[in-house]
Amino acid sequence: MNSNIFKRLLSSLILFPLSFYLIFEGGYLFNFFLIFCLLVSCFEWNKMVSSNIIRILGFIFILVSFLSTYKMRIIYSDENIFEFFILILICAFTDIGGFIFGKIIKGPKLTKISPNKTYAGVIGGLFFSISIVYLYSLLSKKFLFTEIGLIYIIFVSIISQLGDLVISYFKRLSNLKDTGNIIPGHGGILDRIDGMIFVFPIIYLYHFLK
Repeated sequence: MNSNIFKRLLSSLILFPLSFYLIFEGGYLFNFFLIFCLLVSCFEWNKMVSSNIIRILGFIFILVSFLSTYKMRIIYSDENIFEFFILILICAFTDIGGFIFGKIIKGPKLTKISPNKTYAGVIGGLFFSISIVYLYSLLSKKFLFTEIGLIYIIFVSIISQLGDLVISYFKRLSNLKDTGNIIPGHGGILDRIDGMIFVFPIIYLYHFLK
C-alpha cells in the first residue's frame, strides 16, 4: 500500500470517531474543537493567498462558515443531531468517493483548476454520498430516503465538490499541493473541510429562510 494512502487511512480512523464524538457531545468540547479548526483554517488561508483583499474576504467567509456551523449545531439539537451528522457524512463520503473513483477509474479531467479532479471522481462522490446516507437511513431509521431526500443529498454533495474546487483553485495559484501538513496523509484542515465550509452556510441560510 502507498505510504501516503496508509497515512490517510490511519488519520481517518482516528479523526472520524474523534470528530463525531466532539460533535455529539456539543458544549465546551465542540466549541473548543470548532475554534481550533477556525484558527488553523485562517492560518492556512493566510499562507495561501497574496492579495490583501482576497485574504480579508476569505477570513470573513471562513468566520461566517464556522459561525453557521456553530448555529447549525444549535438548530440540530441533541434530539435530531443525526441531521447534523448526515451533512458531515455527505461531505466526507463525497470526498472519499471522489478520491477512490478518481484513482481507480481516472478518465477525463474535470477542469484545469484541479488536475486531479475527474468526471469519474464527481460520479464517485455522488455515489458514495448517496450510498452512505441510504445505509445510515436503514440502520438508524432516522432519515426518510425519499425523492426529496435524494435531491437534498445530491445538492449537498455538489456544493461540497464545488467548495473543493474553489480551495483547489487557490492552492494552484499559490503552487501548493496542500493547504498545510497538520493531518498526515491529508494535508491541512482546509484540505479536509473545503466542502463543508461551503455547505454549512448554504444549509443554514436555507433553514433561516424557511
